[in-house]
Amino acid sequence: MGLTALKVEDLPHYTYDDYARWEGQWELINGIAYAMTPSPNIKHQDISQKIAGQLYRLLDDCKYCKPLLAIDWQITDDTVVQPDNLIICGENPEDVKLLITPVVIFEILSPNTTRHDKIIKFQLYQEAGVKYYCIVDPDTYSAAVFQLNPDKNAYQGKGDLKEGKMICDLGPCSIAFDFSELFRKEPVKYRPPQ
Repeated sequence: MGLTALKVEDLPHYTYDDYARWEGQWELINGIAYAMTPSPNIKHQDISQKIAGQLYRLLDDCKYCKPLLAIDWQITDDTVVQPDNLIICGENPEDVKLLITPVVIFEILSPNTTRHDKIIKFQLYQEAGVKYYCIVDPDTYSAAVFQLNPDKNAYQGKGDLKEGKMICDLGPCSIAFDFSELFRKEPVKYRPPQ
């Protein structure tokens, strides 16, 4: 007796109501659950903090745009993701989850998320209308930057940046994100006195 291949329609289909009851870190894409474990490593966290710090500085004077760390973004009833860093412009109707489309998203690659971020989320963010998508690779100290072409509803590559600035027109304001701040040399490791 041969084994039959498992099809997507054979998998359980979950909704936001299911997701809201789960413990741990999950994402839900088209009703399919994705475990977000293990938690991000130190290099990932360091880059995320540098992104967040720079975004807060750049948006300090804008009353309409807000940088956020990972938060539940409910795109549809069966799709909920947690981008690593993002910018929203305008009022979000809730405090618990994000319901408006971010203008900018940064995803930081890790061995467990590379395919997910480069293929699944790339397509998801493109279809949802995220204007700028940055895929940051901590191993190569570079970021693949994409901008949505509204005429084609498709991302166009803006290059792999290791340094230099990316100008983002957010609508109410504009920022120049400096990638060289993300990839500064790591500090010398502390050695306790002997």
